[in-house]
Amino acid sequence: MAFYSKLLLMANINFKIRFFFLQSYFVTDYDPTIEDSYTKQCVIDDRAARLDILDTAGQEEFGAMREQYVRTGEGFLLVFSVTDRGSFEEIYKFQRQILRVKDLDEFLMTLIGNKADLDHQRQVTQEEGQQLARQLKVTYMEASAKIRMNVDQAFHELVRVIRKFQEQECPPSPEPTKEKDKKGCHCVIF
Repeated sequence: MAFYSKLLLMANINFKIRFFFLQSYFVTDYDPTIEDSYTKQCVIDDRAARLDILDTAGQEEFGAMREQYVRTGEGFLLVFSVTDRGSFEEIYKFQRQILRVKDLDEFLMTLIGNKADLDHQRQVTQEEGQQLARQLKVTYMEASAKIRMNVDQAFHELVRVIRKFQEQECPPSPEPTKEKDKKGCHCVIF
């Protein structure tokens, strides 16, 4: 059975990272919408996965819609541009919104510093990204859709975090032993 997960890509500006992950090509022109939803089937760590990916596109005027998406999301990619300090500073807002809507102190998120190929335009250092990730208690990586760096890995890492959480919350049932089979199975129904 394939792993299924609903992922949300949250950023205050539109990023082409999802296009590369979903369609394996870099888009130079992009017309943003309120939100875009995609499904991708892939294999992560030798296990099939079906990912529903929703890009909220950071549209502030549709905040109520974003909250509805957050309620159903199982994991979040928090994306900022390393060439835009404002997008970096907005990450706190997204993280707080997720935790408020989920009514939790921590949740499954991965922080992505996008446009890592534009080092000469960098406004946010790798160390600042790592420090923010430590504060938010999330994984951090830098990516670039343009040069195909860490795009798949960013999505795959979030899936790994979700899988690990789900396995801790609902560990798989142990296989019955032959000795138990001889005695019969005892079930308790609440």
